Amino acid sequence: MNSVGATKPCSALLLFGATGDLAKRMLLPSLFALHDDGLIAKNLRIVGTARSEMSDADYRAFASDALAEYLPDDRKNKDQIRSFLDRLLYQPLDASAIDGFGALADKLGDISGGLSIFLSTAPSLFKATIAGLQSAGLTGDNVRIGLEKPLGNDLESSSAINDAVAQAFTEEQTFRIDHYLGKETVQNLMALRFANMMFEPLWNSTGIDHIEITVSETVGLEGRHGFYDDTGALRDMVQNHMLQLLALTAMEAPANLDATCVRDEKVKVLRSLRPVVADEMVRGQYRDGAVKGAVVKGYADDLGQDSDTETFVAIKAHVDNWRWKGVPFYLRTGKRLAERRSEIVIQFKSVPHNIFAERGGKLHANKLVIRLQPEEYVRLQVMAKEPGLDRNGVILREVPLDLSLSQAFSKSLNRIAYERLLLDLIEGDPTLFVRRDEVEAQWRWVDAIRQVWTDNEMATKSYGSGSWGPSAAIALTERDGVSWHE
Repeated sequence: MNSVGATKPCSALLLFGATGDLAKRMLLPSLFALHDDGLIAKNLRIVGTARSEMSDADYRAFASDALAEYLPDDRKNKDQIRSFLDRLLYQPLDASAIDGFGALADKLGDISGGLSIFLSTAPSLFKATIAGLQSAGLTGDNVRIGLEKPLGNDLESSSAINDAVAQAFTEEQTFRIDHYLGKETVQNLMALRFANMMFEPLWNSTGIDHIEITVSETVGLEGRHGFYDDTGALRDMVQNHMLQLLALTAMEAPANLDATCVRDEKVKVLRSLRPVVADEMVRGQYRDGAVKGAVVKGYADDLGQDSDTETFVAIKAHVDNWRWKGVPFYLRTGKRLAERRSEIVIQFKSVPHNIFAERGGKLHANKLVIRLQPEEYVRLQVMAKEPGLDRNGVILREVPLDLSLSQAFSKSLNRIAYERLLLDLIEGDPTLFVRRDEVEAQWRWVDAIRQVWTDNEMATKSYGSGSWGPSAAIALTERDGVSWHE
């Protein structure tokens, strides 16, 4: 089959889960921003579907409330909002019942101009949903499908979902979403590496001592009780977001920015990950504590029962290839931590000889901090001499060279990740989406970690809410003479 090309935007967008939290917070505001900026065709129809019984008017009222709550004030143009709402249609659907898909197809109408589907549904409904789409003629050559996680909870279940999707859609028509890949700073990582001569010659085991990737949250379960307790931090964050960040940080330069070239290089990294042994990882679970001055309860209290599900993971990972031989990648993620932060820290090696030592000058190795959230910046820590006559010795200190993306590009619109990903789905550009072989390589590595936990009966270590995790996570790095960047 021939999939819809990147230069041929579709004429209809179908949103599953159209009344859910993701739709309210992200999808509808993102689609409005694209509408407001004239980036989607005037004839693009947006059809929402979910189990809720709503009319078109009801759904437009729902969308209007979502935009009122989640749009920034400078986006709230009444005329533009009204014209956007006019695009919206709604069709109730029980995805588990095949007989409802005919009415959905009728609502969509003519899709000869191409259809993009955003599928956000429970993994148990994937097979039935694909069968329903097929039965209603909504899986042809001119249809592409975007799949929102979770896509299974291990390699076996993920493969089953991908097999079900592959019954109706080719790999070229399948767009697996990892919203981290839509973040501007993540894409800037490639520009930083491959558009600047000063970094790439040092971006290897010769110039880099170690790399840290942190994705920390201050929140607890936030209404995700059942899902999170079945999933845990390893599968919720490491399997997708963090391994994608690792792959982008460690990949070789692609021949060009073609989707195939970029994803080929990422999957090579994922396949090079060394299996992790027991003493290279830490499982944790938050207990009572204080976050930002507010007293919060432990995980068992939040959940309402005892559980051994991990809310924190720290891992010492290795990429076994020539470029990264001997360079550890320290990964950590968790809930109820001291600060909300997503960042990549590149710790360079020290200079081979300190010429300032006899005059008291102390050196620190250069560090590159790539912050993804809550703010976005790239900061290079360099050594500089403190001004003075130096009669009592040379004083050296670290000075940050900052590239604040919000300031450097203050005249550019600050887009959230889903704006880019939805536009790429509509236009058919797969570069920022995850290929099946990437997903399977990620699951193989994560499944092996979970097997080590089982084999070693590795229990969670408690940590106080508002801290940076269990003390064992600090020991994980400090026994290598390394400290987490905090």
